[in-house]
Amino acid sequence: MRHLFTPDGQAALADLLSRKPLLAFDFDGTLAPIVPRPDDARLSFAVADRLRALAEKLPVAIVTGRTNEDVQGRLHFYPHYVVGNHGAEDELDLEGARLRTLALDALRAVLQVRQTDLVTAGVIVEDKLQSIALHYRLSRRRDDAQGLIHDVLAAFGNTLHVFAGKMVVNVVARGAPDKAVAVRRLLTRSACTCALFAGDDVNDEPVFEAAEPDWLTVRVGRDYPTSKARYFLDGPHEVAMLLEHLLVHLGVVRTTGISLLPAL
Repeated sequence: MRHLFTPDGQAALADLLSRKPLLAFDFDGTLAPIVPRPDDARLSFAVADRLRALAEKLPVAIVTGRTNEDVQGRLHFYPHYVVGNHGAEDELDLEGARLRTLALDALRAVLQVRQTDLVTAGVIVEDKLQSIALHYRLSRRRDDAQGLIHDVLAAFGNTLHVFAGKMVVNVVARGAPDKAVAVRRLLTRSACTCALFAGDDVNDEPVFEAAEPDWLTVRVGRDYPTSKARYFLDGPHEVAMLLEHLLVHLGVVRTTGISLLPAL
């Protein structure tokens, strides 16, 4: 990966914007900083303002592990598309949503039985209907918490899809659409010819791996050197700078009082 704020990265941005790209972003760790308690995450008004301005020029999508309803309440603007539950929550696939929710019922029953153990270990269970997240960021004994999560999920290895994240273990129905599927569907619906996608976690890697050569993919953070993304940024603060770059490239004139563009 190369840093996006280089002459090569700027040329790639300019080339992308010469066509009609879909602008797609993960939420936690990408547009908003990761916080100890997921419910405390919010999009800053400054970032929301940039996204709102971009949405007047190009289709903007949020593709997140959160539910559609949850993330929409944190954005302070209305994107063209929101796809939650790691790509599975498609508002046009209600029957699929029902089946993917039912597929997690057996796990819900086990989590209910093991509730006391999970609470004692500092594991927070977040049921998002089409996915379940087991957070251990606040645990005082993270190794023990991870061991308990592994024990709880051991019986579901052949029936559910389990994947790790940043201090979290996620579970979805086997065969549930991932973010790569979601972005491809959004390209069709938006009639866009290519995409920019930025994300920071394991569940974003399917998009990076499946990206066409004319997509621009950005990993947020240097913590995953084997990422398949073409470029990287160092954190949500640089994603805010990327949004400003996009506005400048698109010729959007705004009076923010300061420039966030780094020297190249």
